Amino acid sequence: MADYETIRTARAGTRGLQIDEGLRAHMNRVYGLMSAAMLITAVVAYGVGTSPQLLGAIFASPLRWVVMFAPLVLVFAFSAMINRLSVGTAQGLFFLYSALMGLSLSFIFAVYTGVSIAQTFLVTAIAFAGLSLYGYTTKRNLTGMGTFLMMGVIGLVVAMLVNIFLQSAAVTFAVSVLGVLIFAGLTAYDTQNIKATYVQMAHSGDQEWLGKSAIMGALQLYLDFLNMFMFLLQFMGNRN
Repeated sequence: MADYETIRTARAGTRGLQIDEGLRAHMNRVYGLMSAAMLITAVVAYGVGTSPQLLGAIFASPLRWVVMFAPLVLVFAFSAMINRLSVGTAQGLFFLYSALMGLSLSFIFAVYTGVSIAQTFLVTAIAFAGLSLYGYTTKRNLTGMGTFLMMGVIGLVVAMLVNIFLQSAAVTFAVSVLGVLIFAGLTAYDTQNIKATYVQMAHSGDQEWLGKSAIMGALQLYLDFLNMFMFLLQFMGNRN
C-alpha cells in the first residue's frame, strides 16, 4: 500500500490540493452510501422483526433458508460482476443487499430487547467512528495487519461452524470477543485502504472507476460495522 503522505508530498501544490479535495469528496460519498445502506437495513429489520406474523411466515418455514443465504449469494455475485456493472446498477444492488441483510437480521428483535439492541448499536457506532478516524489519519501502514485479520476471519468462520455441533457457551463467548477485535481492526485497515487506493488512482480521472470504488468501499465498511455490531450484541444484548 502506498504511503499517503509520500504521494501527497510528491504531488504538492495545486495537484496536491485537488487530490485532497477529491479525497474528501470520495470519503464523504463512501460514508454516505454506507449510512444509507445501514438505514435501509435497520428499517427492514425493525419492520419485519417487530411483526410476529412476518417473523413467523419467514423463520417458521423453509423461506428462512432463502432469507439466510440470499445476502451471501448476492454479495459474492456483486463482487464478481462489479467491473461489468454501471455505477447506478452497482449502487442499486448494494442497497438491495442491505435490504436483504435487514430481512435476515430481523430475528434479533425476537431474541433481544429493543433497548439492548439500541444500546449496542450506539456503542458500535461510537467505536466504528473512532476506529475509522484512526485508519484515516494514522501514518502507520496497516497493510500487514490486513492479511492477519483476514486469516482471523477464516478462523472465526471455522470456529462458528464447529460450535454448531459443540454448542459450547465458552466457545461462543470467545468467538464473540475475537469477532469484535477482528472487525475493529478491519475497520481501521479498510478505511486506510480506501483512502490509499483513491490517492493512487486519482490521477486517472476515471469517474466510472471512482464511483464503483466508493460503492465497494462503502460495502466493506458496512460489513465491518454490521459484524462488529452482531458480535457485540451476543454478549451485550439482553434476551427477551
